[in-house]
Amino acid sequence: MSLLKRNGVDARLLRNPVHFLSLGFGSGLSPFAPGTAGTLAAIPVYWLMAPLALLPYLLVVLAMFVLGVFLCQATTDRLGSHDHSAIVWDEVVGYLLTMFLVPFDWRWVILGFFLFRLFDVWKPWPVRWLDRKVQGGLGIMLDDVGAAVYAALCLQAILYWVNRT
Repeated sequence: MSLLKRNGVDARLLRNPVHFLSLGFGSGLSPFAPGTAGTLAAIPVYWLMAPLALLPYLLVVLAMFVLGVFLCQATTDRLGSHDHSAIVWDEVVGYLLTMFLVPFDWRWVILGFFLFRLFDVWKPWPVRWLDRKVQGGLGIMLDDVGAAVYAALCLQAILYWVNRT
């Protein structure tokens, strides 16, 4: 594999800030499990955002979602492939949504990571429907939001159970 090609994508795309972000700061160029690499890249972002109060956290995630629709569409257009595996901004936003209202503790960070990846890969209804039916940047972002909702509900239930006992 060429040093310029990673995951079938020319690494020079990272010079463009739009593609740099949509490719998860370059993590989407991982030749192995780029979605997992993108989710790992979200952990430092969560570390920076964890101290934010409820409303600012949600507003930042909402802004990242709206920006992501544009970013993912632009990179999809450039690559000529809908939801190319290198596009992982949706994983970054999905992980941040999963971790909403979760204390920054490595046990929760890791559990949130695995729960989000589980639901993102599994795609239970309606996540799979969103993935198949909603096209473009919006579709790329929405299926990960759906996976994040499932993961967040599970994580919140576990947090409740642990804190109750």
